[in-house]
This record gives sequence, C-alpha cells and structure tokens, in this order.
Amino acid sequence: MNLAAVYHRTDENYCYPLDADRLAINLKTGYDVDKVNLIYGDPFSHGIAGGNQNWQGTSVEITKIVKLKYHKLWQIIVEPEFKRCKYYFELHCGDEIWCMMEDDFYSIEHMSHTGASAQYFMFPWLNDSDVITTPEWVKNITWYQIFPERFCNGNPDRNPKDTKPWRYEEIKRKMSADWYGGDLEGIIMKLPYIKDLGIGGIYLNPIFEAGSNHKYDTKDYEKVDPCFGDDEVLRALVDKAHEAGIKIMLDGVFNHSGWMFDRWLDVKEKGPQSRWFNWFYVNKWPFDKNEWSTADGKFYSFAFFAEMPKLNTNNPEVSDYLSQVCQKWIRDYDIDGIRFDVGNEISHTFLKKLRVDLRKMKPDFYLMGEIWHDSKMWLKGDEYDAVMNYPFVNSITHFWTNKEFKRQDFEYAVNRCYSMYTAQQMEVAFNLLDSHDTDRIMHRVDGNVDACLQQLITLFTMAGSPCIYYGTEIAMEGSFDPDCRRCMPWDDIEAGKYNDRIEFVKKLINLRKKIPAFREIDVKYIYDIPNEKVLHYQKCDNCGHKYEIILNCSGNDEEINVSGKVLIANKYENGRLLKNGAIVYEIQD
Repeated sequence: MNLAAVYHRTDENYCYPLDADRLAINLKTGYDVDKVNLIYGDPFSHGIAGGNQNWQGTSVEITKIVKLKYHKLWQIIVEPEFKRCKYYFELHCGDEIWCMMEDDFYSIEHMSHTGASAQYFMFPWLNDSDVITTPEWVKNITWYQIFPERFCNGNPDRNPKDTKPWRYEEIKRKMSADWYGGDLEGIIMKLPYIKDLGIGGIYLNPIFEAGSNHKYDTKDYEKVDPCFGDDEVLRALVDKAHEAGIKIMLDGVFNHSGWMFDRWLDVKEKGPQSRWFNWFYVNKWPFDKNEWSTADGKFYSFAFFAEMPKLNTNNPEVSDYLSQVCQKWIRDYDIDGIRFDVGNEISHTFLKKLRVDLRKMKPDFYLMGEIWHDSKMWLKGDEYDAVMNYPFVNSITHFWTNKEFKRQDFEYAVNRCYSMYTAQQMEVAFNLLDSHDTDRIMHRVDGNVDACLQQLITLFTMAGSPCIYYGTEIAMEGSFDPDCRRCMPWDDIEAGKYNDRIEFVKKLINLRKKIPAFREIDVKYIYDIPNEKVLHYQKCDNCGHKYEIILNCSGNDEEINVSGKVLIANKYENGRLLKNGAIVYEIQD
C-alpha cells in the first residue's frame, strides 16, 4: 500500500460540519486502496481514563469515491450522537490492512494489543456558530454579468465626448477611453429582456466615477459615474430589479484606486507630508508622476499599472473607509452582494472585519472574490462566501479545445474543482464560462455555435451559481480584452436573428430552476460509448429522480440509447447524436 499517497487532517475540507448535526469526513488515498472503513464514535463512550481504554467505535464502510487524477477521495457524512467525534480509518489493499491514526499508520495487531496507544483523529464539538454558512438564495439563481459601457445606451445625453455610434463590431485597439454610451438607464430599459431569460441576479462591472470605460480606476467610490447615471438612477435600477425578482451585485475595486482618487492626488503632490501617505505603498519619494509603469518599485500598483495605485488595506483607516463605502452601498442602494476585484491581494484582516460589518446590515449579503487559483485561504467561513470558479472554466475549456484532453481527464478536473472547498461553498461558487477578463466561448471554439451550447448545458447541470456574460446567450463572438467587450447587438436581437439561441438558453435556465438534481454536487460519469470525446454523466436528486446528459464533442455521429423523456436537445435525430450534438433527458423506470 502506498501510504505516502494517503492524506487526512481534521481541518479545512477534510473534516468539517455541514450543519449543527452532520460532519463531513474526507480521505485521500492512492488508487491501490480498494476499501476504507471509518471507525468513529464518542470519545468518552468508554470513560475518560488514560492508557488503553478499549475504545471501540462503530465501523462503517465508505462507499462514495470521487476520482481525482492521482488519488481517490473517499467521502462520508456522519451524525455524531453527542456532537463529538473520535475516529480513525481502516485501509485495505487486497489482504494488506493499515489503520490510519492522526500520528501514524498502525497494523490491526498493534491496535488490538493490550496497552497499545495511538493518537486518534478528533473533532471535539459541533458548534453551531462554527458552521460555514452561505446565502441560501445564491444556490438557486442564474447570474447575468453586464459590462455597463457596452450593454445598452438608455440616455444619449450622458454620452461622453467622442462617443462612437452603437454597433456590433470587432474591437481591436486596447483603449480604455473608447466610448459607446452604455449606461444604467440602458440596463433598466432591458430589465424585461433579462427577466424573460430567467435571470435571478445581475453582476455589474464597476459603475462608480473613474476615468476609463471599464471603471477599475476609481476616482470616487461614493459617486456613480456621470456617464452611467447618478444615485437616483442606480437606486431606480436596484428597485426595479428587485420588483422583477432580480438581485444586484456590484463590483468593489478595493485592491487599488485610480490615478485621480483624491487621496492619491494629495500623495502625489505632498509625498510623505500627505495626510494619506500611508494609505498607499510608496517605497521611494519622489517618483515620476508621468510614469505609466511601476516596475521600478517606487510605489506598488495593480499589475505594474501606475494609474492604479495599490491601497494599503492593512491600514485601519483604509479598512474603515472601505467598510463605510460598502455600508453606504447597502444603505443607499439596497444591493445584495459585492464582487471583490483582485480579491486575493486584499488584507485578510480587512475582509474578516468587513464581513461582520456587512452581515450586520444584511444577513444574507453575498461576498464573492475574484481569485483565479486555489482559494482555501479566503474560504474558511469568515471572509468570502465564494470565488469566481475559474478552475471550472479551465476544465471545460480544455475538454472542448484540446484533443488530448479525454473525458476521464474532464472527470478528474471537475472532481478536483468540487473537492477543493466545503460543500456549502461549492453550492454558491460563481461558475462562469467567459467574462470581461477572458475571450468569449465562441472564440475558443472557432465560432462553433453547437459547441457553445454544449458548454452552456454543462454549466447549467453542475452545482454552483451559474453566470452568463452579457451576449453569451446569443453566442456573441469576441477574443481577449478589449474584443470581449463588444456592444450588445440589440437591433439584431430585436429583429429575431438570435431567437433560437435565446430560447435554448431560456429553456436551460428554466430546467435548472425546476430540477434540483442539476444543483447537486455529486456527478456519476458513465463510459458506455466507446468514444473519448463523448461526455456522458448522470445527476440525481434526494428523491431518486435521475437525469442523464450526453454531449458528443467528437467529429463523428454516435448511436445512443435514450431511455426517458427528452428535456432539451440539439442535433439529436432518432437515436443518433450528431457531432457537436447534446441531449438532456429524465430517466423513466
């Protein structure tokens, strides 16, 4: 048995409370382990005396196995009778048996030897307040991300100087000062369209005053950018969205400010004498005020962009100021969540305090961080509720764009995504396929609309909180920034050019709302079709309803056996799933 491949500790996502009564226990092993028993019970069931207490817990076989690329993940949920849990694992590899304790691996003979001692794993007490909780509403909605400047022009009077005519076209120049006139009133105008899609939440890229079209260079955190509207318009947007049953999440740019932020202007003028000098990271003074890169290290900024000086969120004054900004957004506009830009560079201390402040105002407020890598440090229950699930995006992208990435690789990759954090956090993970920071799906699949629809089916049949980037519902094209930020083609949409695509996405969103199985974390992968680029998996709910999803991502048509009611399909004809085809059906006994 490869004992070096075995891992467990009573922490993080290996042993944690799901609620006040249930404990999730996970164990990682190599593929050589073929059976695992969990022996658990109350630590005081045989008294509190030292030495060999003859403690004997209840033995139960762990039957749920999640396959990772190099490991098996054994998962079980137990309900300790008295909220305490003492346990160890019994590992089997053929006739070889080892008992995994906290301090070492022991033989069965050692465990039964009189006077033998070992350090058991221990979860001391299921405290209600230690259970990681996330907003319930986030589990059940579909998000719609809007880049305001390119979504809809609702009030031409707000157009900046040199605003271009609204048209759907490739954007080649990486210019932050190209304007097309999108604004908040345009979003209000299109709320009926968004509601008709079945959207439950809108995520807005930054809307507060800034110099660029993307608004990630904040000038004033408390003033809506005049190009987009004002306080009254923002409040109207939130109110009308709420009336339509739609939540609103704003983008919080707290890692850095903009070049024109009043505190930074004061620092540039006065240097160390500025009241706000310690709000930023100035390492050498003076510095070139016209420099556009900070690679010389004279002050820190976002990604070496000098126009985005980094805020010192370790400074209590900065922390308090930004907390007050967020509280104002809730108090004045009644928003429902914040997405934290560059969420991995913000102080943990600030985030912990901010979570407490905001949850006092709105107990079900959603805090979501922009982090592209393993985010466990921020997902311990006292900072973010979730992060943008870019590992999930990568898993999907690799399967559809890399011929060498087989369906087994897809299973490994997706299973890794869903085993990185607690179940509570994966249920509200912000799942997406594209965004303002990536190329669009259509660019990755070379304009193949059917492949785009396949990926949307995957998105909507997996656990998490799915998000559509504006235009993805029509399979909008666009390469990397800035081309992924094209104007929404409203004339074509209203002329019916994309009706088939829109109806397909509406149906997907509606199916996800109605079918709890699609929101469950567990996935059963099926390998019944001898084609490595045909993805076949099953989702089940707690009532035993089963649904199967088959996606033919190969270059060949495939014969398939559909034993149930077809819920949605594309390129499926009389038992044949054509290349780039997809089908979702309910199994009927």
